[in-house]
Amino acid sequence: SNATAFVPALVASGLPNEKFCFEGFLPQKKGRMTKLKSLVDEHRTMVFYESPHRLLKTLTQFAEYFGPERQVSVSREISKIHEETVRGTLSELIEHFTATDPRGEIVIVLAGIDD
Repeated sequence: SNATAFVPALVASGLPNEKFCFEGFLPQKKGRMTKLKSLVDEHRTMVFYESPHRLLKTLTQFAEYFGPERQVSVSREISKIHEETVRGTLSELIEHFTATDPRGEIVIVLAGIDD
């Protein structure tokens, strides 16, 4: 996927988008916890790519590190023109994707820490 694929997802998230940081895919094993710890104090909106089968694991880890009430948005591209976006707190989205299997390429947009 190209580098700008996340832009519609960032806009659809409804989260502040004047300042954001693009994180791409998190490291799978080595360096993953270090990366998450380094983002705990991030004030900018964070953008991640994730595969559907790892989405719940990632959202659950986000809840552990950033708190279950942090606002988040998950978008998947259904086609080049149609995108589905689910917004809420991390705990709400964990609940949603436990009940509904995620599919397709996924963009996670996570709110930064409140100033």
